[in-house]
Amino acid sequence: MTPDLWMLLAFAGLLISGVPVAFALGLGGAVGILAGLSPAMLATLGTNTYNGVAKYPLIAIPLFILTGLIFERAGVAARLVRFAQALIGPRHGGLAVVAVLVCMIMGGMSGSGPADAAAVAMVMLPSMTKAGYPKPFSATLIAASASTAILIPPSVALILYSIVVPGVDLRALFAAGLFPGLLAGAALLVPALLLSRHHRWEAPAGVEQPALGESFRQALPALFAPVIILGGLRSGLFTPTEAAVVAVAYGALVGLCLTREMRWRDLWALLGEAAVISGVVLLIIALAGIFAWAGTMLGTFRHLAEWIVGLTDNGTLLLVLIMLAVLLAGMVLDAISIYLIMMPILIPVMQHFDWNPVWFGILLAMNIAIGQFTPPVAVNLMVTTEVAKIRLEQTVGWALLFVAAMAAALALVALFPAIALWLPAVLGYNV
Repeated sequence: MTPDLWMLLAFAGLLISGVPVAFALGLGGAVGILAGLSPAMLATLGTNTYNGVAKYPLIAIPLFILTGLIFERAGVAARLVRFAQALIGPRHGGLAVVAVLVCMIMGGMSGSGPADAAAVAMVMLPSMTKAGYPKPFSATLIAASASTAILIPPSVALILYSIVVPGVDLRALFAAGLFPGLLAGAALLVPALLLSRHHRWEAPAGVEQPALGESFRQALPALFAPVIILGGLRSGLFTPTEAAVVAVAYGALVGLCLTREMRWRDLWALLGEAAVISGVVLLIIALAGIFAWAGTMLGTFRHLAEWIVGLTDNGTLLLVLIMLAVLLAGMVLDAISIYLIMMPILIPVMQHFDWNPVWFGILLAMNIAIGQFTPPVAVNLMVTTEVAKIRLEQTVGWALLFVAAMAAALALVALFPAIALWLPAVLGYNV
């Protein structure tokens, strides 16, 4: 067997046997070095591990993770839910609309689907269950809606994509993700509303509507968060990495001084929790540096890219095949692992067919978002089913329905790239 094959088989075998993705990447790269280079080259393991994380923009990832945890603890989700309920009013499907809207707004604060799913599920699931919604439906809708956090800026996944793909402006990616994120949310609302009205969930009679003025006043600090982050980026007041610092400081201010649902000891505990989550993420990125270096030196990624390009001259057909492959990967892997494993292979393919890298990045993000609530490994769905105290198998039927809805939104962005590219072009970013 060739060294390329040894490396890929070692990685796949370790992954199938249950070895964590980070160690499967590192050990797979080490096997490739031994098979194709020389044992002496194992001395580069430390350097490549360091080079994998020695990138300034990566500082934003732990900071945005901390932002999501702070806003969750600060009681922001509950205030947003009351404000959304005041806007929507009592009607069939009203709480379903509220769940989708709140997930999208929370996505504009943290950029993390699982964090949003946990925060919204804790607040919304009891109300939706009381109103007659089946728990599997509610859990799946919240999980699917929280996946829009990967698109709506700031997005941890898009930060990583901008690092992996050279020459891509992160501000352009953030702007490009906004309308596709809104489109994905709208696509989820269609089946949610139709089902709610068909089954007559949430009878409007007797449902109390919160006062609009008071609920808006309480939700105002939360609504300002996306404005501060995106407004600061647009004005040039701070860089994306600095935006993450501002988001943490603002979240702490809201929790400690405005909502007063967080204390200093809570902030210390959240710092520890964010460090643990960030450590897992950055460990994957660090050990992926070994795999990436070995694959580059052996020519593995070039060979795979040439094989993919050789499948067909039809760029549209190949794009469909790639999207299907990414969807399957999203069902078993997290977004960070998919980017680190697949992008070295897909970048040459993207360049061969002259696909816009910003548009392609948004397509990948939408596809990975679908994977976040598609069993068997659906991270968002695991969170919401745990909160709802139901089995994951109970949600499969609902999940497939929402997968079809978001896939329709993905198809629209693929057919009409302007949905993603219009806003960054208007804002003057390089697309």
